Amino acid sequence: MSKNGLVYFQDRLAGVISETDEGYEFSYQTNYLENKNAKPVSLTLPLSSKIYESKVLFAFFDGLIPEGWLLDLATTHWKVKSNDRFELLLLTCRDAIGAVTVIPEQD
Repeated sequence: MSKNGLVYFQDRLAGVISETDEGYEFSYQTNYLENKNAKPVSLTLPLSSKIYESKVLFAFFDGLIPEGWLLDLATTHWKVKSNDRFELLLLTCRDAIGAVTVIPEQD
């Protein structure tokens, strides 16, 4: 069973990040790729129709997760382990600073 997060770039749905049994996957939405003004969410994830796969959470997405006292606050508030990076990504990156936000996909 996989968990998914909808990845938005400047309020446009850009792609989906998933936690799978093998690790993590990120893919851009076809509609996003077809837009002539589309920009990659990260230089490490260039625009492509391929599915990016990784055994660990992609460094770009891991970097969106708060650190220090904000991380402590989030883990206490949501009762999430600080090493559950994907769950933290889904819970804390709805209002991330910058152009990229991640919102949990509803079942």
